[in-house]
Amino acid sequence: PSAHAVDREYKVQAALAGTDFPVAPQYGLCTDDSVAGSWFYVMGCVDGRTIWDGAMPGATPDERRATYFAMVDTLAALHSVDVDSVGLSDFGKPGNYFGRQVDRWTKQYKLSETELMPEMEQLITWLPATLPEQTSTGVVHGDYRIDNMIWAKDRPEVLAVLDWELSTLGHPLADFSYLCMGWHIPPGTFRGIGGVDIASLGIPNETDYIHRYCDRTGLATPADLKADWNFYLAYNMFRIAAILQGIAKRVEAGTASSDQAKANGAAARPMAELAWKFAQQA
Repeated sequence: PSAHAVDREYKVQAALAGTDFPVAPQYGLCTDDSVAGSWFYVMGCVDGRTIWDGAMPGATPDERRATYFAMVDTLAALHSVDVDSVGLSDFGKPGNYFGRQVDRWTKQYKLSETELMPEMEQLITWLPATLPEQTSTGVVHGDYRIDNMIWAKDRPEVLAVLDWELSTLGHPLADFSYLCMGWHIPPGTFRGIGGVDIASLGIPNETDYIHRYCDRTGLATPADLKADWNFYLAYNMFRIAAILQGIAKRVEAGTASSDQAKANGAAARPMAELAWKFAQQA
């Protein structure tokens, strides 16, 4: 029900617009249904480009490396925002972020289940029993990846981060590990670069990314972060599998019929299998 709460999307972007964090300018929220039939908000158009492929075809190795570092530096900046000072202290519930998210996505998955997936059933049991401690709280984007931002046309700079419908207050490391999930997901799924020759492309490896994020935020040491890393990856992949299953349900119901929707829905089981693999490693 809250996935497209435009008032929340407006609130977080309007708050961040008063900082150095890159978001589109916000012009206003309308809560009068008589104007357009529902609530809506107006934001500025940001002139830039979208990167749809995580491997960045046509870019040079230096451009890819700079782009990937700009992406993690921007996320680190988000996680360094003082929520009280920007008026976002009430943007989410305090504490137990992983527990609440696992519960939410379990319920969402069950509502859209079309077949029995043993891996999802195992994850539904395993995840709540292995929740890591929430050591910090900040604004989490919830869907932070390379194609959910507007990039400058001529340089590796994030001009605006988009798609805030899953944002809330939560554990920043959940957000960061979601970004790093791309190193483990095959190309074609959520801009994954798993199995791609990143060294020749100039893309930083996951270890470099972890060190960069820890240096920028101070929220954890690389060793501390690595201790729960497989849980983080399993959790995020479980969450994505639940989202993909929701698309599969809509395909079955006939409310989503595009080829892209069908492909996304079919990816739910492979994502669940990958999630369970990381759970077993944890």
